[in-house]
Amino acid sequence: MPTPEEDLRLIAEQERLLHFASFSTETAWAVGSALRAEALARKAEMTFEIQIAGRTLFACSTDGAAPGQADWIRRKRNVVMRFGRSSYAMGLLLEKEGKTIEQRHGLTLTDFAMHGGGIPILLAGTGLVGSVVSSGLDQRTDHSLVVKAMAAVLGVSVPALP
Repeated sequence: MPTPEEDLRLIAEQERLLHFASFSTETAWAVGSALRAEALARKAEMTFEIQIAGRTLFACSTDGAAPGQADWIRRKRNVVMRFGRSSYAMGLLLEKEGKTIEQRHGLTLTDFAMHGGGIPILLAGTGLVGSVVSSGLDQRTDHSLVVKAMAAVLGVSVPALP
């Protein structure tokens, strides 16, 4: 299993490469549809959400998805929008420091989930404008599915977590 430092280096490279020139409803549909197709191929019970500036452009659950996944998505989205980084990266940073989100940032677990699956939507020349969030699998897989879908739509190659 890679160290948190190794994962953080890869995630930083992913975030550097996953910049869109623009992000429309069509882009959201393409990313979201890729996520849904992957979940169906895995027969996974998952939920996805894509938001830009507080506006939901895509939301989907596959059969059997737990109702609580919607709250996980909200909490992961809050992390992405607060810190401008993936929710998995933020969790790894806290793990490295040996601190909780409450200790480090004064935030509560009620509203913030430092678990993989939330990825920032970054526009070239602009920065953070929204998030793509996945819930239903382990945090590394949730993270990796979103990265893979975003990279496919962008047509770029990004390093994968081992």
